[in-house]
Amino acid sequence: MGGLGLSVQETSELWRRWKAGETVSQIARAMGRKEGVLLGGVRPHGGIAPRVRCRSRLALTLAEREEISRGLCAHQSIRQIARQLGRAPSSVSREIARNSRLRWRYRAHISDRRAWDRALRPKPCHLACHPQLARLVAQKLRLEWSPRQIAGWLATEFGDDKSMRVSHETIYKSLFIQARGVLKKQLTAHLRRGRTLRRGRSYANNGPGRGQICDAVSIRERPAQAEDRAVPGHWEGDLLVGSSHSHIATLVERKSRFVILVKVPSNDTQTVVTALTRRVRKLPKQLRRSLTWDRGKEMADHKDFSLATDMKVYFCDPRSPWQRGSNENTNGLLRQYFPKKTDLSDHSQAHLDRIALRLNQRPRETLGFQTPADTLGAYVASIH
Repeated sequence: MGGLGLSVQETSELWRRWKAGETVSQIARAMGRKEGVLLGGVRPHGGIAPRVRCRSRLALTLAEREEISRGLCAHQSIRQIARQLGRAPSSVSREIARNSRLRWRYRAHISDRRAWDRALRPKPCHLACHPQLARLVAQKLRLEWSPRQIAGWLATEFGDDKSMRVSHETIYKSLFIQARGVLKKQLTAHLRRGRTLRRGRSYANNGPGRGQICDAVSIRERPAQAEDRAVPGHWEGDLLVGSSHSHIATLVERKSRFVILVKVPSNDTQTVVTALTRRVRKLPKQLRRSLTWDRGKEMADHKDFSLATDMKVYFCDPRSPWQRGSNENTNGLLRQYFPKKTDLSDHSQAHLDRIALRLNQRPRETLGFQTPADTLGAYVASIH
């Protein structure tokens, strides 16, 4: 890997461990290398393992080049050498002409290395070939659209026009691998996690579960229509945590993925339930069917919430955040606007509403690249 001093085997081990989700510190300890050396091998590629190069089956091998070198030293003709190799005379003639002005100066190892270097012909990526498309992608990234949303929207908007379509993987690679020179590195700040390196799926670990709730109704008793997302009105909720004991309540409608953010001064159950009740009661009755919550003690007064809103509350199993998958995913998206270890109490309800509106007006792949606002709005219009 350039001047990093890593062997081929070490490079392979580095990328294997990186894709498995290990940190640079863990890899450094396992390989007995300095973290800076390993990070220097990962960062230029944006955390994306480079494609392993291989020779064409039609190319001359090092052994064949050594036969050419010996043949020339023995003053054999090109046709004689070609017959011994089972190659066309023109192939042998071009090989010699490329790598030496005088036949007797031909060297197999030098010629083999030159051939390997010449075979590296980087192909410009799709965005580099279509500047208008690159500008449009950059514009959507600044609006905090994800690469998958951008790719899906382009496919819907431009149809069969291949010059205006690009895969989400190409967008990610153009952001992470700056050597492509297409999308500016600053645009990575608009990604959901704001990362500049690609990480393995198992890089992040789930945190521990939380306390017990009195008279909690298990998610296993939730109606089937909530489970299969057949009918709108079933919500998932949780608290987004910041520094200085600050919190934001997040609600996500399961069918449309519509988001509601609620400012809560503290996480005690009376404060949270009061704030949620005030916000939920503004919804049409048809959109108040159920709420699925984590095991946090902030919903200890869930009976008061259900009585005030006529909305049943169900609780996930301990340490099972995937049971509120839509809400967990949304909380991850919200970290782009509310990073960890920041004071969430600084944000007004009006600002929270603007952030929610931005999320609700983004196309979602799971909705066929329709927006949550349009999806839920169509249902509300149909019931009036």
